Amino acid sequence: MAGASRSNRRIVYETLRRRILTLELPPGAALSENELAAGLGVSRTPIRESLILLADEGLVQVFPQVGTFVSRVDAAKVVDAQFIREAIELASLEDMPDEPDPDAVARLRANLAQQHSPDLPVEDFFALDEQFHQGLLGLSGHASVWPTVVAAKGHLDRARRLGLQANESTIRFADEHAAVLDAVLAGDRPTAQDRLRVHLRSVFGDIETIRRRSPELFAVSDAVPVRRSVAVWE
Repeated sequence: MAGASRSNRRIVYETLRRRILTLELPPGAALSENELAAGLGVSRTPIRESLILLADEGLVQVFPQVGTFVSRVDAAKVVDAQFIREAIELASLEDMPDEPDPDAVARLRANLAQQHSPDLPVEDFFALDEQFHQGLLGLSGHASVWPTVVAAKGHLDRARRLGLQANESTIRFADEHAAVLDAVLAGDRPTAQDRLRVHLRSVFGDIETIRRRSPELFAVSDAVPVRRSVAVWE
């Protein structure tokens, strides 16, 4: 029974985390333990335990006497996550072999072909984007580092999704991926690093555009929701 309980808790946690990162539960959304439990067909205990874990990650905020909310996107945490990601991915290019594994290269080429499919849904592109960056790390022999990158970038991933939704097409990002891989395969590591750095930092421009349009999605240091007939942000 204990094993089943842990498994259930893990499933609930992963489900809620995915719903937050994919913006199905948008920044600032109020979270009800009762409603979440009913929707997932579980008791309140795994919901409560999962919300504690998500709060530890900064993806959920709990305000006593007010309620529990999906945290709004924290620009400072996006910057920190971007710093970690950029440091790891750029450093990995230093270890790129002169003759990368041809099978791994073929997988990356196939991934890029899918990225360039017309009218690709945002979530489909996001999954391919993740696979590409993980594959690029694998090409340099550092695939095992990817979980560290993933664990650090919850706020960053939400910002990236908001950015993808704000763009009319994902083709620009696919082209940037292709340019990075071309430079890698040409053995031009400085150019590969420059192109990857520009690509990874494009999220900052998207954030500013989205913040001007939808400031309610982003954290303000002293903002606290208040309880009226329902809990709301001010």
